[in-house]
Amino acid sequence: MTETNVFQFAQPGTFADPLTEVLRNGARALLAQAVEAEVAGLLASHADKLTDDGRARLVRHGHLPAREIMTGIGPVAVRCPRVRDRVGSGAERIRFSSAILPPYARRSKSLEVLIPILYLKGVSTGDFEEALIALLGKNAGGLSASTISRLKEAWAEEHARWSRRDLSAKRYVYFWADGIHVQARLEDQAQCLLVIIGATPEGKKELVGLIDGVRESAQSWRELLLDLKRRGLAIGPELAVADGALGFWQAIEEVWPQTRGQRCWVHKTANVLNKLPKSQQPKAKRALQEIWMAETKNEALAAFDAFVETWGIKYDKAVECLIKDHDALLAFYDFPAEHWKHLRTSNVIESAFATVRHRTVRSKGCLSNKTALAMIFKLAEAAEKTWRRLDGHNQLPKVILGVKFADGIEVVRSQVQAAA
Repeated sequence: MTETNVFQFAQPGTFADPLTEVLRNGARALLAQAVEAEVAGLLASHADKLTDDGRARLVRHGHLPAREIMTGIGPVAVRCPRVRDRVGSGAERIRFSSAILPPYARRSKSLEVLIPILYLKGVSTGDFEEALIALLGKNAGGLSASTISRLKEAWAEEHARWSRRDLSAKRYVYFWADGIHVQARLEDQAQCLLVIIGATPEGKKELVGLIDGVRESAQSWRELLLDLKRRGLAIGPELAVADGALGFWQAIEEVWPQTRGQRCWVHKTANVLNKLPKSQQPKAKRALQEIWMAETKNEALAAFDAFVETWGIKYDKAVECLIKDHDALLAFYDFPAEHWKHLRTSNVIESAFATVRHRTVRSKGCLSNKTALAMIFKLAEAAEKTWRRLDGHNQLPKVILGVKFADGIEVVRSQVQAAA
């Protein structure tokens, strides 16, 4: 059976999921960039033409009113730029007509393939020709190689500028960190992108770091964290959430030793279950859930001990995998209960980048590492606009001020004094 990168999308009006909004926002941004690249190419080709008084003959002249293009994931609003010819008139007048968005285009011809190709598959010349055909039909003209190169350069430059931005006014209460593995064209090994998402004191989630790493090594994570610090992020997060990859934990302990660590329960559960026979996994999974879903730390410790007692003798490797991160697995109990669902796992990153990981696997060999990084940055940038604020964001200033929490509840001063 022949593999295909074409997947059936739900018809417009039949869904209301965040992923669709991410794709729609990404499609809007990339379409706008593609048309802007066309305009830049036209202006460059006529740059030598001047008016009698030495001014450029062809200049930008705002945008046409926005219009919606119906695609396989619903309507995508776009605005087509305009140009002004200061000299020509009639037939001699230089006009801009987008090959991607003709004046009266309202609907893509092949809805199901537009977004997978344009947004996730890649940006080589052949890919954009496919995307153009998907949008306008088989008679549509292709984008020039120079326009495609300009578009890719624009994405890379955006990421470079973002990677140099000043962070001196930033403060993050929590970090979520993970390594995203993708397979790109012309590269022998899978690319590892190191991702950090942070929670601001207002509860807003932001993309903090995104670089091309080396197998989630401590050195790669160290370089990323030190770069954040050099750009002004002087104070580290109160808590960092990640899987058990030693590289990240080594690095953050060196850069921000005061930051506490919380191991991701999704990753830990998977690692423990992998060391058990399949017949034992359903029961063991329920037992692990009893630990991290316990209402108090003492109840979690009791469930922890019960797991060790139940599986310790016969499946010692599974138990060792669990107990080696004993304290880091239960750190979330010392933070507001409203935040627990955000802190127990690194699903913040998993959900945001699942589409990237899934599609790059299914369309293996479609991107160079440089282009993959730029594409994924654009995806994350679009996704960031849809990320929901943390529950209980009013508790975040208390966390910054060092207010103590026990079992998710604020410990009042009299209780602290009594305990002392």
